[in-house]
Amino acid sequence: MAVGSQARKTFRPAMSDAFNSDCPGREVLDHITSRWGVLILTALGRGPLRFSELHTTIGGISEKMLSQTLRTLVRDGLVSRTVEPVTPPRVSYELTDLGRGLNAPMQQFLDWIRLHTIEVVAAQRRHDRKS
Repeated sequence: MAVGSQARKTFRPAMSDAFNSDCPGREVLDHITSRWGVLILTALGRGPLRFSELHTTIGGISEKMLSQTLRTLVRDGLVSRTVEPVTPPRVSYELTDLGRGLNAPMQQFLDWIRLHTIEVVAAQRRHDRKS
């Protein structure tokens, strides 16, 4: 295999460019901005929580989806999982330093949604009446 073709297969950007379809930032973007990712990261911004506390806090999330999303966020280095050696094992989740860097932007994002949902719903209704 030629060095040139090998170099094309290895993506090593100086900076992430999520507009580039080959950029690994796209996967990070998907994980962070998924409905459950945003809510989990924001909930953990208040401090460590156990699985059951997260499940109670985030209305509508199934245990399977919570578990799956937590695994993804742990793999991404945004959330840490701590198991206390008691019977039954006590597992808690919290933001890592990397994840804490997302706390303020995520909270601002949810604040914007809270402040503007009425306007967005009104715009949707106006649009739907025209259609």
